[in-house]
Amino acid sequence: MGTTLDVSRAELALVVMYLNKAEARDKLCRAIQYGSKFLSGGQPGTAQNVDKSTSLARKVFRLFKFVNDLHGLISPVPKGTPLPLVLLGKSKNALLSTFLFLDQIVWLGRSGIYKNKERAELLGRISLFCWMGSSVCTTLVEVGEIGRLSSSMKKIEKGLKHGNKYQDEEYRAKLKQSNERSLALIKSAMDIVVAAGLLQLAPKKITPRVTGAFGFITSIISCYQLLPTRPKIKTP
Repeated sequence: MGTTLDVSRAELALVVMYLNKAEARDKLCRAIQYGSKFLSGGQPGTAQNVDKSTSLARKVFRLFKFVNDLHGLISPVPKGTPLPLVLLGKSKNALLSTFLFLDQIVWLGRSGIYKNKERAELLGRISLFCWMGSSVCTTLVEVGEIGRLSSSMKKIEKGLKHGNKYQDEEYRAKLKQSNERSLALIKSAMDIVVAAGLLQLAPKKITPRVTGAFGFITSIISCYQLLPTRPKIKTP
């Protein structure tokens, strides 16, 4: 009974810890937003109203968030990182920071604080292009990093010769990193499609329903990536 209660407390503590993160709440709202977009298919109704209201509400979570990527832009990179990956990573930080900064002006416009609606809509479109560019940079960075990890894993395999590679701690760590980066690669590649859908670059192929579906999937991936590590419960 005591063990079951301890497990329940630990699980509930993880849920509280998860929901206390502003980023986690934002991604949950994002899932609701794009799920509603998928259901509405771009047609007026309750689902579209939920999509629009959730989109506006999410912008509050992102106020001043551009500082995070601005900090990443000026922070040093790990030693040994190839120059092309460094440039792509810094470009991603710059583009994402610009997107988040301009997104605040869009929020001011839609809230009625900033009166120039045409300027706000133009800045909103520019911000989406910045987000799309950052997703492209992220995709290329992940491809490069996965390639580097693959090379490292092959070297470890050669060093082990006939040993079991899955029993090697360094190999398992590299494999975990590779799996995490592969998931990030899928997410960033799908976000490119979401951005193209929001910008209506290919409206016949990337419909609101397609945009909603891809956005919902990437939101679920983001929610998964933010999950806290489960603590080990000692049993008597």
